[in-house]
Amino acid sequence: MEDDIIYRKLRLILIGFGVIGQSLTKLLLSKSADLYNIYGIKPRIVACIDNKGAAISSSGLDLERLLNIKKSKGTVARYSDKKVAMNSLEIIENTEAEIVLELTPTNLENAEPGLSHLISAMRSGKHIITANKGPLSLALPSLLELADYNGIMFRFSGTVGGGTPILEYAKHCLKGDRIISFRGILNGTTNYILSKMETGLDFKQALSDAQKNGYAEAKPSLDVDGYDAAAKLVIMANWIMGMKVTMKNVNMFGISKITLDDINKAKNKKCAIKLIASCENKVLEVKPIEIDINDPICVDGTLNAVKFTLEHAGEQTIIGKGAGGIETASAVLRDMIEIRDNIINKI
Repeated sequence: MEDDIIYRKLRLILIGFGVIGQSLTKLLLSKSADLYNIYGIKPRIVACIDNKGAAISSSGLDLERLLNIKKSKGTVARYSDKKVAMNSLEIIENTEAEIVLELTPTNLENAEPGLSHLISAMRSGKHIITANKGPLSLALPSLLELADYNGIMFRFSGTVGGGTPILEYAKHCLKGDRIISFRGILNGTTNYILSKMETGLDFKQALSDAQKNGYAEAKPSLDVDGYDAAAKLVIMANWIMGMKVTMKNVNMFGISKITLDDINKAKNKKCAIKLIASCENKVLEVKPIEIDINDPICVDGTLNAVKFTLEHAGEQTIIGKGAGGIETASAVLRDMIEIRDNIINKI
């Protein structure tokens, strides 16, 4: 009976079956024994939705088959011969589940379709985990209010820092003190580009290198113009500092105008140019600045680093990988464990 309760209490609706969604599915498969033995988690994905359709099973989808169908057929809609007639919002509203995993790609223009997914899940009383920065960067204050009104848990560790627990570190590990300000590197792509410029490549060459290595998209504006870092800054300011801000509150400058001359001038001062996101005196800013090479946040490559200034404990820095499918999936799994613990504690 106890096993049945645990089993039933983690029915998942997975929306978005790209890199993160598939990485999470692989993680659930490889860690299934540990998840059950250590954490008491035995999750079932009862619905999986991609951009071409959906697969649904109240008893739980076969995860190996789900991954194979996606790889061979290009969509989870081919999981069975029977086509799912409902759209994503209807599936959220009509499928029995405890948690909705919203893992669709980030859209910073209007946050859709992720924003509608989140609102629908909240109104139907389902807990939510997301790695989608779009809805949070444009509407986090109102989403937090809606989650509270509907009595659901809303977690988004994977939106900032990938697998590095930046949000949890600030929210939980620094309890008992007051965070006065924070600043750091929140975008691994721009950090990689600037690190390559340190070796003598100009901006275009460094960007091309980042694209060849899969760190930058063909249209890299989201990263190099500062939008991604700004979105993460907004999430941190709301969640950690209790502010009520959106992207329009961020002063934002990218790195596309940084030259080798700028890089070399910084070197002569024993500094490096980094794209820094900061929250100081409730002013939000993203811009490239010179950072002393001995500063803990002066990291290279695709690493992220954030320094928190506390009222009593002084400066605390957390450093780690900022992106990647499996890294972000691990953050989603952390959120899942936390929600499960809270569900069990309320029984």
